[in-house]
Amino acid sequence: MKRWLYLVHRWIGIATCLLLVMWFASGLVMLYVPFPSLDSEERLAGLDPIAWEQVTQPPVVDTPLRQIALEMRGDRPVWRLSPWEAAPFSVWADSGEPAGRAGEAEAQAIAAGFGKAPVTAMWAIHSDQWTVAERYEQHRPLWKAELRGHNGRVLYVSSRTGEVALDTAQGERFWNWLGSVPHWLYPRALREEQPLWRQVVMWVSGPCILAAITGIWIGLMRVRAGRKRFKGGRMTPYRGWMKWHHVTGLVGSAFLLLWIFSGWLSVDPFRLFASDGIGSEALQAYAGETPLPASDLGLLVQAAPQAHRLVWQSAADRPFLRLQQPGAEDRLLAADTLLPLRPDHDRIAERSTALVPGVPVAAIDMLARPDAYWYAVRGEAHLPVLRVKFADEAATWVHIDPASGNILGEADAKRRVYRWLFDLFHRWDLNLLLGTPPARDVLIWLMSIAGLISSATAVVVGWRRLRRPRKAPSAAIINHS
Repeated sequence: MKRWLYLVHRWIGIATCLLLVMWFASGLVMLYVPFPSLDSEERLAGLDPIAWEQVTQPPVVDTPLRQIALEMRGDRPVWRLSPWEAAPFSVWADSGEPAGRAGEAEAQAIAAGFGKAPVTAMWAIHSDQWTVAERYEQHRPLWKAELRGHNGRVLYVSSRTGEVALDTAQGERFWNWLGSVPHWLYPRALREEQPLWRQVVMWVSGPCILAAITGIWIGLMRVRAGRKRFKGGRMTPYRGWMKWHHVTGLVGSAFLLLWIFSGWLSVDPFRLFASDGIGSEALQAYAGETPLPASDLGLLVQAAPQAHRLVWQSAADRPFLRLQQPGAEDRLLAADTLLPLRPDHDRIAERSTALVPGVPVAAIDMLARPDAYWYAVRGEAHLPVLRVKFADEAATWVHIDPASGNILGEADAKRRVYRWLFDLFHRWDLNLLLGTPPARDVLIWLMSIAGLISSATAVVVGWRRLRRPRKAPSAAIINHS
């Protein structure tokens, strides 16, 4: 049994030690440089204010809508319409005609206006390293535009909608090649085959768990902390590289094991934590009908003269309008009167029963501060928030914005367990640590350095083991053969 314990740890460790070095080092990079994305504030800053003198045609639609948005597409205003049961589409707000695909000339003008810099090169792509995720499917093919400037900024413009879907900078791309790409095993050729990528992550990180468990087992067996120590009063029998491997492996053993295990869970192996969630019909029943903007747009001009984007929605069967402009909080107005939208908690509570039909609401809580299930790793969590708990078999929780009634998130019992097994052990996102970022960084750095030294010494030890000359068979064995 002991022999197999050593053999499993030795050879799986040799096979995976380089991966562990890569994961620890890249994880430290990811602590400070996330994967490229275009957040709401960046998108608003790139959009021009709505040219109200050109907005002359309201949208005409005969299908239920989840959302209507008004913004600029280049130098023309456009209505962006999102039906519940069909693909989003756009119509020009100055003519009422369908807004078709964005050609190269239009995409170049959009990119230059959004990035406030001339376009030096542009070409069409299906995907690249930064746009391989499924969320860009609705925009493919993409126009990739390189902008003039010292930071090497690149914009990706949707050929279908004319929206800027992503921006990246040279420094961001460089650090992601050292961070997210190796950490997630995320090269484009592999990630484009999503089922294959999931299997690779599962079966590459899985053996690392076995290497960690056997390593901890052996490490504890080889420690003498009492009176009967090794020669010279040492607690470990090893010297040199093996000593460093033994000591750092024990110091960071719990972190190492939990971190590798939670990394394996990142792709939800065997769909252990998959859940159906709230269906589209229930979401539509809760939201209600989103009305079309009134044909008289004069009041809108008065209410939002400098808005960069307007969004019509309905939540808890209350239509409302969201005014957005960079550097300012969103303003919520009642869709019919354009007066400030008043919170209506009773209406939200009444309508929330439609989210899980036939099941009573067990409790409704108002959160004024983050807790273990509502928090933000980067930035600040949306607060206050209503937590609606349902008495269904899945123990569904829904988080709702009390100001608008919008659903901000949902989680059943499986996802809440996943929050502890993956999020906590992989990101160390307890609010106690998130509230004191230096402390969280120091903890992650210390544990990562221990894991990095443990895995780096394993590389040296493993390399020496592989280079060790093989012993020739004994004479007795040769004669017997």
